Parts: sequence; C-alpha cells; structure tokens
Amino acid sequence: MEKNIPYKTYLEENEMPKQWYNVRADMKNKPAPLLNPGTHKPMTAEELSAVFCDELVAQELDNDNAYIDIPQEILDFYKMYRPSPLVRAYCLEKMLDTPAKIYYKFEGNNTSGSHKLNSAIAQAYYAKKQGLKGVTTETGAGQWGTALSMACAYLGLDCKVFMVKVSYEQKPFRREVMRTYGASVTPSPSETTEVGKKILREHPGTTGSLGCAISEAVEVATHTDGYRYVLGSVLNQVLLHQSIIGLESKAAFDKLGVKPDIIIGCAGGGSNLGGLISPFMGQKLRGEADYRFIAVEPASCPSLTRGKYAYDFCDTGMVCPLAKMYTLGSGFIPSANHAGGLRYHGMSSILSQLYDDKLMEAVSVEQTKVFEAAQQFARIEGILPAPESSHAIRVAIDEAMKCKETGEEKTILFGLTGTGYFDMVAYQKFNDGEMSDYIPTDEDLAKGFAGLPKID
Repeated sequence: MEKNIPYKTYLEENEMPKQWYNVRADMKNKPAPLLNPGTHKPMTAEELSAVFCDELVAQELDNDNAYIDIPQEILDFYKMYRPSPLVRAYCLEKMLDTPAKIYYKFEGNNTSGSHKLNSAIAQAYYAKKQGLKGVTTETGAGQWGTALSMACAYLGLDCKVFMVKVSYEQKPFRREVMRTYGASVTPSPSETTEVGKKILREHPGTTGSLGCAISEAVEVATHTDGYRYVLGSVLNQVLLHQSIIGLESKAAFDKLGVKPDIIIGCAGGGSNLGGLISPFMGQKLRGEADYRFIAVEPASCPSLTRGKYAYDFCDTGMVCPLAKMYTLGSGFIPSANHAGGLRYHGMSSILSQLYDDKLMEAVSVEQTKVFEAAQQFARIEGILPAPESSHAIRVAIDEAMKCKETGEEKTILFGLTGTGYFDMVAYQKFNDGEMSDYIPTDEDLAKGFAGLPKID
C-alpha cells in the first residue's frame, strides 16, 4: 500500500545515496574481461591507463567491492539536480484504464536533458583530479556530449566531441548547446583523424555510427598529451556511476512501502538500464527479492534480441579493446532513417552477462510504435520524452495493457532517461507521416557478424 507522501521525488536531499553500487560484486558469473586486441589477453590496468583516467581504470576492473564512495565534490554537483523525481503516472494509468500502477524515474530535470550527467561529472572529476588538460568522447543523439561539455565547463577542462554525422546534421541545437559550454564538435567520420579518413574511404557517404565516432575520439586522446578518452555508456565504470538512478528509486519505493514488479529501461549501450536495475538486480542475485527486468531496444539496431554473444571491437576502427557482449558487429551501421537513438552496435558486458544468464528479458520495437507512445505520453503526462526513453514508455504501456486484460495489479517502473526537446526533426517526421520502420534482414546482420574477431 503506497504511503501518502506528497513530495514528487519521495526523497529529500539528505537521503541521496552517498555511494555507488557495483552489481558485479553480487554476480556469480562476472562479465568477461576486456581483451587486448593484439594479444587477446586480458587488458591490464597499465594498458587501460593509456586510454582512460587512472581512477576510472580501477573502477572498470573492480569486480569485488559492492559499494564505492562518491567523492564529496561529485555529491555537491549532484545536488544541483538530484534526487531526481520518481513520479506516479496517475494520468497515464487513468487514460489506459489499467489496474497497473505506473511509476517513472525522470532524469531529464537538468540542462543536459538526460541521465548522462551522472557519469559525465564523475569522469570529468577524475580527469581533473589527475591533472589532465581535457578529454575526448563520442556522442550519438547528443545527450552524452551535452552532459560532458557541461561537466567539463564546470571543472575547467577542454572537451573534444565527435558527433555521429547524421545526428550532427539533424540536431543542430544539441550541437550548439555543446559549443555554448565550450566543447569542440566534429561530425564523424571526419577527415581530421587517420581512422576517420580510412572509414570514409571504405564507406563513402556514410552517415556514421557510434563505433566510428569512438574510433576517432580514442585516436585523438591517445595522440594528444594531457588528454584521456571518456565514454558515456557500455563500460562497467559508467554503469557504476549510473547506479545512483536505481539507488534513489529503491530508496523512494522503500519509503513508500511499495515494491515494483516489472522494471523497464531502454537499451542502447546499457547505461540507463544498468543504472536503473542495479540495486534491484543485486537483491535478485542475493535471493532477497524477485523482479522482472525488461530491456527495450530498437528493431533497427537489435543487439540483444538478434545479436551474437561474442568478443567484438567496441569501435568501427578496431583500435579499442575487445569486449564480450551481445553485438551486431563493429562494422554495423544503423539505417539512416533510424531516428530513435540507441545506435550502438553492442551492449554492456554486465548486461550481456545478465541477459545470457536469463536474469533479464529483452524486446525490440519499431520506431513508429515508439513515437506513438511518445506522443501519447506527452499529451497525457505533460513531458516531451526523448526518443530513447520512449522505447521504455512503449513497453510500459504494453505491459500495463496486459494487466488490464488479466486484471492483475502489477507495479511498473520505467526509466524516463530525458527530454526530447532537441529531437524535433524526428518528431516532425513522425507528425508528418514520413517516418518509416526499418528492420535489418538476416543478410544485413550477417555482414556485421562476418567481421567478428576470431578469439581462441
């Protein structure tokens, strides 16, 4: 029975978590280690420190410590926009006429417009603490680049962003927010790096992918003194930082006296979903409670539902470490008509292992159905959701309608990762009836799988 606590977040500032939760500590089957692409042996801390900040390397390799203290400087930054709201979607429930109770954790109440700021400030902080001049990164829809540019501006770091070319062209306002915060933004693939030139030679006219942009960002970081590369999703360290989402959600539910039955998140590289489910998954792994977890991905980039569980390059240029993950192949580039974000070819090693262990489910949805749910949610709940978030909204609505059919009073939690105010080109296409669905054929996917590295 939900207690009558009127404040939307259900948490006060002094109740905000002071530690991140590392779900790997409770996993019986740990995620497979990153491999050196040359030797195929596990990457050492020394090798990784050539690319990433030292403290982030330690977090990346930590499979044992369940809780890691959040530095006070990061907590002080978090207080600008955290705790984030946990909202009961009363209006949506009424419109659907469902017995289900629907909650969403809203991460869009900051200028970057998304959950990405939770890890951006952490990674920028450790770069500053190490005495670096700046960082490089990639961004797809632009939310990560925006978040990182904000964090770097706050800490006085230089920020170089390689933005997937199709997004660079479709989302000029997101690009300009980054530039306003002092970041340089380059459409990827570009002629400014050797790997970018190579990709353009092999794929002339390509609209780009996150894999391409990662390759360029890593090249610049490793060839520029005083710089390191930072990543907005996929890596263990990122899911660690994003656990603040799930920790706040669980604390709020505990305060309300409510237990969610189904937890739903969109899935691209895994940062939002991993962060949202981590503490609940920890309970499931320890045998303390059971939940149903659903990862929602686009049908046009279906790494979990149609990918292979194998070691693969994290980038198209094949310069990054190899990660064991559900992947479509590092050479996979989503169709140019794909407007809903979540464009990465692979999935977090943590989530891939949990999925392979059948501890969570995955579904893929077409983008027209995603935008139908986005429009419905905006009209009923008053928030224009990011296309990525709308994948979770789609399945939350579907699950609520199943409850209507069966009469079950289940409690549903989904992650509303951010707002869609910089995604209006996609909304325009949907509103004008010009949006179409593309589902890659088995032949399309086979081309990506053919490039998977051979690991003994």
